[in-house]
Amino acid sequence: RAAFPAFVYIHGGYWQCLSKDASGFAAPPLVSRGVAVVAVGYDIAPKGHMDAMVLQVRRSLAFLAKQYSGIRGIYLCGHSAGAHLAAMVLCTDWTEFGVVPDIRGAVLVSGLYDLEPILHTYVNDALNMSWEVAQRNSPMLCITQAVPAAAACEVLVAVAQHDSPEFRRQSQEYSQALRSAGWSVSLLDLATVDHFDIIEKLSEDTYILIQVRGGAPVPCSHHLSLS
Repeated sequence: RAAFPAFVYIHGGYWQCLSKDASGFAAPPLVSRGVAVVAVGYDIAPKGHMDAMVLQVRRSLAFLAKQYSGIRGIYLCGHSAGAHLAAMVLCTDWTEFGVVPDIRGAVLVSGLYDLEPILHTYVNDALNMSWEVAQRNSPMLCITQAVPAAAACEVLVAVAQHDSPEFRRQSQEYSQALRSAGWSVSLLDLATVDHFDIIEKLSEDTYILIQVRGGAPVPCSHHLSLS
């Protein structure tokens, strides 16, 4: 069987709503071009807590790598809370999972990368995070120096023009921190869209975040050059 790239989508919903079952909207334009689309689920709050969600998503990537040998490159995509979880995948120590997933690209859309600011907001009512939990699950605080495998992973941090100032600030600071650690990263500020339609447009064949080139889903050939 021919090798194929896999587009792995992690849904948002402030870690407490939505599900993988409503995450198939990006599939048609990608599947039609030979890309496998995988929607990852996790136990949302209040049933799930942050440590468990991060572990579940990491285990899903490890399972995918072990179970499907035909995958030629994994391309992560997460929106909002899903972008946070995808960013936590990027700082995973894979030694305890017995496999290193071939993550060649990550599209982080309107994400939060520092959880401390939400500790005293209504968002934390269901999450019930302590300061310690927020610290160890903040991608900004666990960026690793890019080893050769990580350096080959191209990261696109996308933010909407009409996202809130906090989302925009965190996207800019996280992309800068990744770059300082040696990662290949681009920041894409998308005009005219807000926090929601920036991801809903994944269903459109011509949307900039899911262009396919060389058999791989490429967020934007001007920013990334995956093949």
